Amino acid sequence: MRARREFRKRKDIDVAVLDALVDRASEGMTVYELRAAVDADIDTIGEALDRLKADDLITAEGDDDRVRIMPADRVVPDPGETPDDDRGFLGKIRERLGF
Repeated sequence: MRARREFRKRKDIDVAVLDALVDRASEGMTVYELRAAVDADIDTIGEALDRLKADDLITAEGDDDRVRIMPADRVVPDPGETPDDDRGFLGKIRERLGF
């Protein structure tokens, strides 16, 4: 699953982290799980997490000495919402051009 469209106009790494978190929205992910899911080094992921946290797009919850990162509810698409992948070729071009 992908993050809602309105949160996709960010740095590629931010979007990749959001998408990974949305895929596991109910249980969240540790930083190490994010590292395995996102093709970036730990420092780059940490910087992305800082930006996402500053914009209130993620939360962190600690339990049993583990911190799990969760996407904010507003980032996760509703169950009936159409994923961005279904918007078609022209829709993707329009998004790239900023329309």
